[in-house]
Amino acid sequence: MLQREPPPVLRPFVSRLWTIEPTASGPALRERVLPTARMHLVFRSSAHSLRILDDPRDRRGSNFGHAIVGGARAGAYLREVLPGGASVGAELRAGACMGLFGVPADTMADRHTLLEDLWGAGAMHACDRIFSARGAAARLDAFAEILTARLPRVHGLHPAVATALAGFRESQEVHAVVAASGYSHRHFIAVFERETGLTPKRFSRVQRFRKLLAHAAAHPALSWTELALAHGYSDQPHFNRDFRAFAGMTPGEYRRAAPRYPHHVPLA
Repeated sequence: MLQREPPPVLRPFVSRLWTIEPTASGPALRERVLPTARMHLVFRSSAHSLRILDDPRDRRGSNFGHAIVGGARAGAYLREVLPGGASVGAELRAGACMGLFGVPADTMADRHTLLEDLWGAGAMHACDRIFSARGAAARLDAFAEILTARLPRVHGLHPAVATALAGFRESQEVHAVVAASGYSHRHFIAVFERETGLTPKRFSRVQRFRKLLAHAAAHPALSWTELALAHGYSDQPHFNRDFRAFAGMTPGEYRRAAPRYPHHVPLA
């Protein structure tokens, strides 16, 4: 996988760009994808289709097209990806959904959406342009240019949501962030969910989970108890409940699976 920071003009809306080179023939990859609280936009070449599974025993699944938007989630989902093709993707920041796709983020949450339903014929034009480029770097360049061309439609992130996101990065409690916004509790939640796809409480919980997984990957010798304490979990049962809710598995099962990437756990 080749990863790249987006150009400066895209950074308020895109946290990273990535591309995966075509793989050799072999069995389909089946994995559990853990939540990040962010949306994703992915283009796949014709040989690299995506299939969403209902459970680990599902052998049919639901097939999706080659240009897909993944909404923000607070739970894991299962997928199967066929080998042989290339893919290009972007992890989107809060506030990008309305501008890039023309709909509020909460209408896209917890599901996959065909980009064609949002961009029309522009989705396939973008796909053709990306995969006609030769090499990983050229594909990323084409992808960045496509996203940049849509920036005139992008509206700025709501100021109250921008302030809240900064507060969550500093580990402020949800009630303090809401109180500082100056809005009523109900109105702030509606605004935040429209911009990010998740309520403030779910967003902050998934963000903490995401940071914990990154910490665990960087320091594999640390115990789950040490990691839970470092990230503010009140006790081990609290940590275990959150982990199972977001990952669909226990911390011990996660470690035994030994994922190469923290949010992509191979299915047995």
